[in-house]
Amino acid sequence: MAAPEAWRARSCWFCEVAAATTMEATSREAAPAKSSASGPSAPPALFELCGRAVSAHMGVLESGVWALPGPILQSILPLLNIYYLERIEETALKKGLSTQAIWRRLWDELMKTRPSSLESVTCWRAKFMEAFFSHVLRGTIDVSSDKRLCDQRFSPLLHSSRHVRQLTICNMLQGATELVAEPNRRVLETLASSLHTLKFRHLLFSDVAAQQSLRQLLHQLIHHGAVSQVSLYSWPVPESALFILILTMSAGFWQPGPGSLPCRLCGEASRGRAPSRDEGSLLLGSRRPRRDAAERCAAALMATRRKSEVKQMPRAVPPSRVTRRSTQESLTIGGTDSKLYLPATSYEASGTKQPSAPAAASSASSSTSSKRAPASSASQPKSLKRFKRAAGKKGPRTRQGSGAESEDLYDFVFIVAGEKEDGEEMEIGEVACGALDGSDPSCLGLPALEASQRFRSISTLELFTVPLSTEAALTLCHLLSSWVSLESLTLSYNGLGSNIFRLLDSLRALSGHAGCRLRALHLSDLFSPLPILELTRAIVRALPLLRVLSIRVDHPSQRDNPAVPENAGPPGHIIGDEEIPENCLEQLEMGFPRGAQPAPLLCSVLKASGSLQQLSLDSATFASPQDFGLVLQTLKEYNLSLKRLSFHDMNLADCQSEVLFLLKNLTLQEITFSFCRLFEKRPVQFLPEMVAAMKGNSTLKGLRLPGNRLGNAGLLALADVFSEDSSSSLCQLDISSNCIKPDGLLEFAKRLERWGRGAFGHLRLFQNWLDQDAVTAREAIRRLRATCHVVSDSWDSTQAFADYVSTM
Repeated sequence: MAAPEAWRARSCWFCEVAAATTMEATSREAAPAKSSASGPSAPPALFELCGRAVSAHMGVLESGVWALPGPILQSILPLLNIYYLERIEETALKKGLSTQAIWRRLWDELMKTRPSSLESVTCWRAKFMEAFFSHVLRGTIDVSSDKRLCDQRFSPLLHSSRHVRQLTICNMLQGATELVAEPNRRVLETLASSLHTLKFRHLLFSDVAAQQSLRQLLHQLIHHGAVSQVSLYSWPVPESALFILILTMSAGFWQPGPGSLPCRLCGEASRGRAPSRDEGSLLLGSRRPRRDAAERCAAALMATRRKSEVKQMPRAVPPSRVTRRSTQESLTIGGTDSKLYLPATSYEASGTKQPSAPAAASSASSSTSSKRAPASSASQPKSLKRFKRAAGKKGPRTRQGSGAESEDLYDFVFIVAGEKEDGEEMEIGEVACGALDGSDPSCLGLPALEASQRFRSISTLELFTVPLSTEAALTLCHLLSSWVSLESLTLSYNGLGSNIFRLLDSLRALSGHAGCRLRALHLSDLFSPLPILELTRAIVRALPLLRVLSIRVDHPSQRDNPAVPENAGPPGHIIGDEEIPENCLEQLEMGFPRGAQPAPLLCSVLKASGSLQQLSLDSATFASPQDFGLVLQTLKEYNLSLKRLSFHDMNLADCQSEVLFLLKNLTLQEITFSFCRLFEKRPVQFLPEMVAAMKGNSTLKGLRLPGNRLGNAGLLALADVFSEDSSSSLCQLDISSNCIKPDGLLEFAKRLERWGRGAFGHLRLFQNWLDQDAVTAREAIRRLRATCHVVSDSWDSTQAFADYVSTM
């Protein structure tokens, strides 16, 4: 009896509030009603007046509202502001009530944007609060403009921060300074536990204060938080200092900036602790003392003195086609006993000998070098040249406090981006000390890492349309070489160029660590100094434990340049038909540039990928149908685990026999022929053969044929796959962009009904000519929905006149 009594008590309390509210509202509205020229308006309902009063006094009535019966509470929920609506969520769920419709309406009315059709929103409350947090942080929404957003008892940032899973920082790092301010300390602490993805979009040049704020923000969110993914988008002119800051912090390194307060979360014990061998030595390499100002000046003097000698030194091959070997060179300056030890990187062509040292070399220097570094006697070290500020650096560099020495070293040793002097082009690799071989990280523009502490790092790094200078590429490669926590790496249109060889070196070094977790690599660019298949082979050899590899090159390799030796390549470069060790690839996606691809190279990758389950080839061109058949034969013999095979934008009009071989011999679950001109030739003869092959294939469950000019005749022929005498298990069919008209689709639906096949799954009909007869199209779709789930659109077929002519 306790429950009914409590229910009645709460109902009576609610009625008392309603009565008091009604009397108050009536007295307020009486005067305006008398003076209204058009007569009094209809007064609000009693229940609505009560709900408004309860919503306005939730600070006092909240506990009582939570205890209201479900039917009453359901009517009050739409009247609450977002803060109390969020707080009451758990109670509403316990009473069997859902707030999703309310949050969706709030999204439509306040955010005024439509989510992407590809996005599946599972929780509108979380989506709204996350977007609300970002708008408040950037100042793009005025919370005082709507009573549903304004409540003096709550902080908009703090209340919504626990729902933020993804945060985007744009332009001039707006929001970073606000988040690290002392009044928002609790907001930042909440973000540290809730935030998983941090994105940077359209960054611009920033000042020192903004970068210092970002440093503290990244330290809190990554090193002491739960952020596992950092993504950078659309940064046409990256600021080197800011880019390197984001990379090093993402890799787990932390050193407070000049004048910044110590991190209270690090603790007194860890603030003065240098990185242990387990934490930092793998990334830092051999930690030699940082050179002081005198040594830097000595290096500059030595570079000037040896300038004439360097011009006479023979060059073996371009630096992009060489192997590197770390050496140490001991130099005597000005005839004194003071010595400067500079790491020198010697280069030698693959399979060739290093040229001998010039006769003009000093005997004293040679003898000293032989004592200090005998390993370098066989190779002639390169000399330092004059440095210039890297591209993208605007204005003078700001130097403050203890950071001045680091900045000097940064300018002198590292910023050497491809300067041409006296007609001779210099690569930064000739000056940078073999950092990937573990010499001296300060030569890579990372002088501060020697004194940095090591914390947790992210597992996913994505760089989209962020051009990488040699400076930035060296930094990235140096960090990657021991970034063992990294699980997924995406480099999309970064203009790597010859830096791809350094990337391969770093990936090879990373793979050598026992704790390497890198399992997914996505690489795409406009150009590549290596042909795409050779690049794929090199990546697979460097990362044998890789599970997912997606690689795309839009334009042909520069290998066609006669100035580049054909037999030159980076360390581990694969030449000829050298076999690839077995790897763990499960998914391989390749986007090819124009031009015929050598099928044997692709086959060598497939042979070594016995665990491959998904293969996608985009824009691949082979010299002959026989080469395409060789690839399919390799798949049959070596890739028995293959489940999904996709071809996109490939001319398969002359490969119909190979397609039939694929359907008859490969035990696939899904095949995609997207815009492959499959039925361009001999459609009358080929379609029955293809249907017969599919009827005998019991493993195929999905067939995607978008953009192949199937037409009504082809669709009706394809309907025979679902006939009674078929053993096909096909349950997903995509016939988008195939010039299908409503009458043909209606006949297709009738044949399915006639055979009584029953529901077979999904049917996609995007971008077909169904608008030519809307009535017939609706009837066809109605019949089809009795057997399958139909997905279509309202596409304007007048855009496809060329395809129509081709199928007449």
